[in-house]
Amino acid sequence: MRLRGRTGLGRICAAVGGTLAAVAATLSAAQPAAAASALAPLPAETVKTYRLTIDPQADFSAYGAAVQGVLKSGAVTRATPLDVARSGQHTGRPGLCHDTGLSGTYTYDGFCWDTTDDNTSAYSEGGGWHPQGLTASHDATGDTVGGHHLYAASWYYGDKATGKNQYARVTFAESTGDAVSYGHVLLVKPTGNGTAGSFTPITNVHADGLTWYGNKLYVANGGELLVFDTQYLWRVSSLGGAVGVDHGTSSARWHQWALPLVARYVSDGAPADNPRACPGGSGPVCLGSLSLDRSSTPHALVSGEYRGHSAGAGGRVVRWPLNDATDLPLADSGATVGTTTARAAYTTPVFQMQGVATDGTWYYMAGECPTAYDPDPTDTGSYSCIHRARPGAAPSVLTRAPSLTQNLSYSRASGRLWGHNEWTGHRVVFSIDPP
Repeated sequence: MRLRGRTGLGRICAAVGGTLAAVAATLSAAQPAAAASALAPLPAETVKTYRLTIDPQADFSAYGAAVQGVLKSGAVTRATPLDVARSGQHTGRPGLCHDTGLSGTYTYDGFCWDTTDDNTSAYSEGGGWHPQGLTASHDATGDTVGGHHLYAASWYYGDKATGKNQYARVTFAESTGDAVSYGHVLLVKPTGNGTAGSFTPITNVHADGLTWYGNKLYVANGGELLVFDTQYLWRVSSLGGAVGVDHGTSSARWHQWALPLVARYVSDGAPADNPRACPGGSGPVCLGSLSLDRSSTPHALVSGEYRGHSAGAGGRVVRWPLNDATDLPLADSGATVGTTTARAAYTTPVFQMQGVATDGTWYYMAGECPTAYDPDPTDTGSYSCIHRARPGAAPSVLTRAPSLTQNLSYSRASGRLWGHNEWTGHRVVFSIDPP
């Protein structure tokens, strides 16, 4: 692994921050092979072909009875995201424990996971977890949950021998600035009926993106959008390795909590039986990163499409309308649940875009750095960059960012942009105050 500029951590003083800002101004080079490209709006006739269709076998009516059956069994008790976050199951580290590349001009801050979660890896011999999506209470409610600033991250499980994308979990964390507490929740699929309910783990899942809206938690997984309801977050009765309800005892693969799936949407044209095989390109929209835009009416779910470096730029940013009354995608028919058509979409010149969020004016995109910032931006350990652009305009680099930065989330309450990265042993959850 080659590390560039990894020289320790600490808040950058005002003088150094000003120097970095000056350097950034001179390094506003465009992405390789995309010098004149813009965040380009797609034509309306194309956008109207982008749809999220409810899976009739996996909607609220399909799962509702099983969810009630699990509750009726008495094997689980209800919990809340705040219960999980304040459980003290894991103690994070306040402040940024690794070098990030972030410009001190933007008053960066954040926190870290504990050393176990910093170093766990889905590519290891013994198996482990990799973080992907990031969201927060500022998405869920516009600010806090019961006066508490909560954060949520999605992770996927894998191991070197049998591959990745085996299971998924969500972490709920509270960061007060002085202390960080969090717990992990296994994502599960309800089974059975109203009198004999159980659950199984969500599998074949990368948990690429995560957004919290009202009571609903959205997880992007390639060609599908999975919907979970935090009102049915369960504390299980056993910390065993099994998953489900067995003779009045519940367990969730060594997790203390489980969160059940309540609905599934499929991107039109994507393979419904294997969402991880979503091809991208000019075909079905693939859902990678997720974020929330509260500046629009209706509010919008914003998805970003990842493309590997060899595929070039052109990943799509798509806006999906939401129904504030139900916390669900806004159905075209006006029904509570139904097909939702995108309202706008763009293509990005940013290579390997792994996160996108908007403040209502600017779109912020996490991806590769231009070569002016890094001669070999694909090298392991190289910084990511946060680019920003208005629709129709070319992006410029706002700042370097931690290597392998993933999802982004914008808080209208604080005006800060949040993000996190997945690089094993160098993970941080960070925020900046963009201009």
